[in-house]
Amino acid sequence: MPSHRIRRGALALLLCLLALAGGAWWALAAALPDTFYTTGSAQALRIASLPWVTVQEPPAEVEQAGRTGADKSQNVTLALFGTIPLKTVRAVTVQERSVQVCGTPFGVKMFSDGALVVAFSDQYTALGTENPAKEAGLKLGDLIVSAGGRAVRSNEELSAAIAAAGGAPLSVVYRRGGQQHTTALTPVQDAATGAYRAGVWVRDSSAGIGTMTFLDTLHGTFAGLGHAISDSDTGADIALLSGEIVPVTVTACIKGTAGSPGELRGEFSAAAAGSVLANDAAGVYGRYSGAQAGQACPVAQPQQIALGDAEIWTTVSGREARRYTVRIERVNMTSSDPNRNLLIKITDPDLLAASGGIVQGMSGSPIVQNGRLVGAVTHVLVNDPTRGYGIFASTMLQKADAVAP
Repeated sequence: MPSHRIRRGALALLLCLLALAGGAWWALAAALPDTFYTTGSAQALRIASLPWVTVQEPPAEVEQAGRTGADKSQNVTLALFGTIPLKTVRAVTVQERSVQVCGTPFGVKMFSDGALVVAFSDQYTALGTENPAKEAGLKLGDLIVSAGGRAVRSNEELSAAIAAAGGAPLSVVYRRGGQQHTTALTPVQDAATGAYRAGVWVRDSSAGIGTMTFLDTLHGTFAGLGHAISDSDTGADIALLSGEIVPVTVTACIKGTAGSPGELRGEFSAAAAGSVLANDAAGVYGRYSGAQAGQACPVAQPQQIALGDAEIWTTVSGREARRYTVRIERVNMTSSDPNRNLLIKITDPDLLAASGGIVQGMSGSPIVQNGRLVGAVTHVLVNDPTRGYGIFASTMLQKADAVAP
């Protein structure tokens, strides 16, 4: 083979290797957040899930120049094996926090701040089949907040506004995707009953079972679920008007199988244990007034979470949480969806025998590793109920702090 062909082949191989290395470098740098919160010094920053990434030691004069008494943060360079720079990040020193980790079931009763559109129903009139709500441009998941100048927070209030219009157009204010809109809706007269109808079904409340993640006794608040409560028909998050939590006794656990998520079933207590103050994408939060519970654990920062063995604390029978073994398979510190920062797999044979894995009602079950609260279960993989996603506990603590009095 001519030498120039060998050289060209070697050059092409070298370029391919460089491209692969560049892609891997970029992917690793992209997996690192811009800011880390640490309870120790910035130079001691370690990433448990990426042990080969460490802080690059800065020159002595640069290190001294960056330190001030008032500034509790500084820039550090993270490097592959401490030598190949990947990304400069901000390391912020914070105080370690502890909470009471629970894993116990609780019931959530919520009333929405408006009437949620969950279905349409065509009306039979003297002119044929009509649907005023659809003609007005309403869609499933819209939240009707007023009609005919009247505030709407229930099905009864919407019906009263429609009846009062007497067939005349009425102004309907609704929210969709965080934006408020106004439309004109003209009720039609039902041919059989003579009553005026809008051709829409709405829901104004919701109730379900979830798992308490932790109590913050410092502020008297609770955190649970790890995701928002949404309407079962439309998937829309419920806009909170008011709500309460109550203790629950789990009476049955329906096992999950591939393609068919299981569920916890239970009995609600009559005694309220707290009030709901926020129905957030990161969970349900509020003021706690029930009996003290749980075990004190420090809250881990995302970089303290390692791949490997951990526990979830959850309840599949009665009221008492048990600890079950799981494996953390992925830690995603830069995910745009906070509900999918962790990927876990149930490994405990007792839990697999009882539930088949993660089932509905386990959302909020705390994930504990090395004595620290690292996260909470949020979702199950429908085609593999032994696996599911989780949210960082530090994210939930930030949300709990936001509703604290």
